Amino acid sequence: MRTELFTVSKIFTESLYRIPDYQRGYSWQLEQLKDFWLDLEQLQDDGKHYIGVLTLEEVSDRIWAKWEDDTWIIRSRRYEPYYVVDGQQRLTTVIILIQAIIEACNSSQLNFTPLSDIRRKYVFDSKPEDLARSYVFGYEKDNPSYEFLKKRIFMEDSDVHLPDEATIYTKNLLAAKSFFAEQLKGLSEKELEKIYTKITQQLVFNVYEIATDIDVFVTFETMNNRGKPLSTLELLKNRLIYLSTKLPSPEEREGILRRNVNDAWKSAYHYLGKNSERQLEDDEFLRTQLSHFYFSALRELPEKLAEGDRERELREFAGILEYADKFLLNRLFTPKRIAGNEQEDSIPALTGGFIKQYSDHLKRSVELYFKLSTPEQSEFNDSEKIQLERIGRLRGYSPSPMLMALFLKERKAEKRARLMEKMERYYFCISFSGRNPYYFGRRGYYAADYFVDYTAGRLNTDDAITLFENRTNELFKEMSLHEQLHDWIKNGHNYYGWRAIKYFLYEYELELQKQSRSHRDKINWSEFCRENFRDDYETIEHIYPQRARDKYWTDRFSKYSPAQKRLLRHSLGNLLPLSKPRNSSLGNKSFPEKVGGDGKKTGYRFGSYSENEVALFEEWNAEKILERGLRLLDFMEKRWKLSIGDRKQKARALGLGFLAD
Repeated sequence: MRTELFTVSKIFTESLYRIPDYQRGYSWQLEQLKDFWLDLEQLQDDGKHYIGVLTLEEVSDRIWAKWEDDTWIIRSRRYEPYYVVDGQQRLTTVIILIQAIIEACNSSQLNFTPLSDIRRKYVFDSKPEDLARSYVFGYEKDNPSYEFLKKRIFMEDSDVHLPDEATIYTKNLLAAKSFFAEQLKGLSEKELEKIYTKITQQLVFNVYEIATDIDVFVTFETMNNRGKPLSTLELLKNRLIYLSTKLPSPEEREGILRRNVNDAWKSAYHYLGKNSERQLEDDEFLRTQLSHFYFSALRELPEKLAEGDRERELREFAGILEYADKFLLNRLFTPKRIAGNEQEDSIPALTGGFIKQYSDHLKRSVELYFKLSTPEQSEFNDSEKIQLERIGRLRGYSPSPMLMALFLKERKAEKRARLMEKMERYYFCISFSGRNPYYFGRRGYYAADYFVDYTAGRLNTDDAITLFENRTNELFKEMSLHEQLHDWIKNGHNYYGWRAIKYFLYEYELELQKQSRSHRDKINWSEFCRENFRDDYETIEHIYPQRARDKYWTDRFSKYSPAQKRLLRHSLGNLLPLSKPRNSSLGNKSFPEKVGGDGKKTGYRFGSYSENEVALFEEWNAEKILERGLRLLDFMEKRWKLSIGDRKQKARALGLGFLAD
């Protein structure tokens, strides 16, 4: 293995670089980009900055001979073709920044070098008499990032007339270019030249060239412990391609299997990154997909359970959800299992057919997974879309194994919607308890049991509907709901800290919108539920504020004890969903100022439907907090078909029994 220190300028001298198919795409996000830019800013004019390791594999002539656009530059100009095994994130970032500098430059040269020469060195070169271009850095052609990099980053025409295929990685490429364009905006020509010099002459890579007798796939796994960690999904793709090269099969079949794996992962990255508002987690999907593959393809589930079988199945299911990475990489797809060298009774031999079966299953699963998480882009009927949205808002948009199983097995849409309605009600009712819906217990049916039994055919959809209904009713058998809520508050909890508070207030907002017969949404859920607003911004307001120093509030609440004031502030009736995030300091004003008016276009009068409703109150005191809280509990009873009790019982459930008394 040869190693040397190289500047970026030397790295891009008579060499071509390609990201191989087993590599993930560009995964750097804002945090890594900011660190990279800070390093450049702090780099002294006469200094060098070590940027990391660049590990390369020389591409064999058998492979590059198929690169139609590049053979001329390799043969005629003796350019060396390399695969980037490690360091592609940093190298891609460098290239994007160089392209951003070229676009930001208003003159025809940088550092006395024509921009055309800079572009020829770092972006592409072409024959003088031909339009064909050889890109100095890029992806292999079957990667969706190949066309995206060419069209959206390098701003070059493409002979492929297809819409841009958005993936997690292509979005990161565009975000990086936008970030650098923003940093370069307004810089003088001298400042641009200074940045360009730092990138090309002062950033230093430690370049390793892998010897031909070292396995590049193993190197990739072992070396990728720096930078942003690889997800299990990314590691698994590399592992399956590696195994395809070790199978006792002709070279042509190896290529077919490799394309099959690439095609499956191309679909995975496409669907997981398709919704820019709601990006899905790689490994969350992989756990759900594996649970289905395991219990449908690897395990033969008995139609009837023998004694002890249930607990064993639950332990297996829990293990799949918790240790999917170890199962896939350390048990299911290992070199030792090729051709029956190391087998387990419950797992088929590791063959090309088995790898294809798994890849095909992953490809089918990810499309359904996306539709369940993004129902507005699905062909499901309106009832199903409503229920999927509700479950997504309540539990997160990563579909559970049970939800996937439902859409894989049940063909009748009305039954699917009915079961989801029961599931949503169950998840809502346990939100007060902190209980995990996937609790693995010894007694009775839990949500985890339903998935395994449903997959095995021991339950049909009608059975599951009944079981979810019964399970919800069991929650209130020993203690009524109003008593549970009273104890919940007595034990130090409050509605402001309730994990379903945003979901509940949003559902009430939708009810008010329905009553108004308006089609205009005043609260955007994705913005309302965000957790990463600045600390001084909020989407739920305490009408009676947490820092109630204004005379309006002291006049109305001074007669209550500190404990009672705390109960009033965090009680359900005092919490208001805002149409737009608001600075928390604005929430300390008096009630009339919060309502707004007198020509001002701010305040509750101009906010959400919930804000509009509160604006109708003439004043805000403890009695009004109780009144609105009772109204919200009435809605809870109706919406989730619950029984909370009479006025006095509901007041206790709100933590405001002292007012009812």
